Amino acid sequence: MPQNPDPNEALREEFNRWAEAGRGEGMEEEHLPIVLPVLDQMNLDRYEDVLDVGSGAGWLVRLIAERVPEGRVVGMDISDEMVLRARRKYVAMENAMFVVGSADEIPWVANFFTHAISVESAYYWPDPARSLHEIHRVLREGGKAWIVINFFRENPHSHQWAKQFATPAHLLSTSEWEALFHDAGFTGIAHQRIPDPTPAPESYTGRWFQDAAQLLAFRESGALLVHGTK
Repeated sequence: MPQNPDPNEALREEFNRWAEAGRGEGMEEEHLPIVLPVLDQMNLDRYEDVLDVGSGAGWLVRLIAERVPEGRVVGMDISDEMVLRARRKYVAMENAMFVVGSADEIPWVANFFTHAISVESAYYWPDPARSLHEIHRVLREGGKAWIVINFFRENPHSHQWAKQFATPAHLLSTSEWEALFHDAGFTGIAHQRIPDPTPAPESYTGRWFQDAAQLLAFRESGALLVHGTK
């Protein structure tokens, strides 16, 4: 019997294809409306050390690095092609670096970061429980974890994405994500919804939504933010 393929390797191959197709560069425009409110809540000072889990083409690392000029930002992605492109694009950014790694085995020492953030990545993690334990490990005491996702149980307008994904994804509820935070050792766990105020186009012809009305309903329903403290 053939062995099941390594889910992390399958994920790497899929997002390498995304990188080669140039899809990483479009993520900033798509996700910025739900990310800026989170960055404001993070209230970063100049000296923070921040990990971006699933950093893709590096756009969020750039935004954070601008807010922590005396700190350090590490972008980690399972796709070596995404990391390569981010390194090339942001080579002049002195307080940021990019590493290849999976969320369930973060290649960094324990008790280092003041914040860890993941945007539209967590539902792809093969083992979300182990990944949150890893994020907890690399955070220092008092450090905070921030997870932002659009694919979750309470937003039915994203459920059809599962048919489009090339790799398995976890469709979990808010309470299930909070339970994973709790089991990983986080305290002060809370959540909120972050609507996307971007107007919907008059017509929609993409593959992620049925029509413009569903896209608008999806944006109004909002992304899920879950956060907790070590």
